Amino acid sequence: MQGSEEAGIHRMQTTSSGMKPAAEEPLPRRPPSTLPHSVDILVVEDSPLEVELTLRPLHELESEGEIAVARDGEEALDFLFGRGGYRSRSGAPPPRLILLTLKLPKLDGLEVLRAIRTNSRTSTAPVVVLTSAGDPRELAQCYQLGANSCVQKPVHFEDLRSVLQTIARYWLGLNQSPPGPALPLV
Repeated sequence: MQGSEEAGIHRMQTTSSGMKPAAEEPLPRRPPSTLPHSVDILVVEDSPLEVELTLRPLHELESEGEIAVARDGEEALDFLFGRGGYRSRSGAPPPRLILLTLKLPKLDGLEVLRAIRTNSRTSTAPVVVLTSAGDPRELAQCYQLGANSCVQKPVHFEDLRSVLQTIARYWLGLNQSPPGPALPLV
């Protein structure tokens, strides 16, 4: 993990037998074109309880995939752009899905979203904003900055489980991602 634990990203591997720290179990084999530091889902959330409530349904899915958690906006951008403690990720592909909370320490979710969309390497990465309230002004800002989807988190865990699993199944299973970094518009 080369410094990721010290910097705060927690990498977990999802297996059919449950959640295991990535260091305890080897990563599944990936195509040679994919760098070893690839991540399927990046969860950007500062609340430990919300992180647990988000990870549990994702780990229940019948797929092997790696999930990383960033605890604040600055850490998320360092992880995505291979900066600071994540220099070893420089050049790594962006996650296949970013689950982003708006209310974050250091940099808020809107600033994170703006940075993701203005970087050519991450500009097409799917970003789903998870909100606790359906504030119309906030939703408009998210879509104006390029969010792929905004979802209000249900209050009841069973509903939350269903929503998160549906999001993951769509973005990781049905959606066809672009082959690489966005090409400049002509």
